[in-house]
Amino acid sequence: MAPGDVFDADPDDTEAALMAATYRALCEHGYADLTIQKIGEEFEKSTSLLYHHYDGKDELLVAFLGFMLDRFEDDVPFEDVVDPWAELQDVLDHVLAPGMDAEREELTSAMIELRAQAAHDPAYREAFSRHDRFFRDRLAAVVRDGIDRGVFRDVDPDRVAALLQTTFNGAMMQRVTTDPEDGGVPVDDVRAELEAVLEDRLLQGDAE
Repeated sequence: MAPGDVFDADPDDTEAALMAATYRALCEHGYADLTIQKIGEEFEKSTSLLYHHYDGKDELLVAFLGFMLDRFEDDVPFEDVVDPWAELQDVLDHVLAPGMDAEREELTSAMIELRAQAAHDPAYREAFSRHDRFFRDRLAAVVRDGIDRGVFRDVDPDRVAALLQTTFNGAMMQRVTTDPEDGGVPVDDVRAELEAVLEDRLLQGDAE
């Protein structure tokens, strides 16, 4: 699901409209330059609704993170994995794609800024902990399914999921904060090496 698809909802849904406005303002301005007023400029309804429900931008942004995760959880089932190995490769292709369009790059940069707030703000820490736990559980479920089908070796699914998620988070930060030509890590190299590690670690001999 593309980020913008999260907001393809009933235009009369005030919460969705507010979260869409937050999304647009966050992508355009980033965390540091974001204000309630700038979010209000993207909100088609009365700006007073923002001040009625939220005391400041951080409270609104934590609510935004929860909204995004709720929609992703609804869209990503834990069942019906047809091909566990192909599903893991699809995840690698998406998270470690060679390039990103402008919208995704802006959102990724903004999410890195928000994640940095979790170092000292318990509300952000709780939101990102929930986010990470959901996707780690999803990855572990795919690995566990592969073990049950005899496609993967009998590894610890939670440890594999933790490795994947940590690598993804690091790659996401690298790609928006460094330049490969100036010493940054090329994401396509990370993707190729990670797949090689997973092949060696996960695949049964007759599945390779």
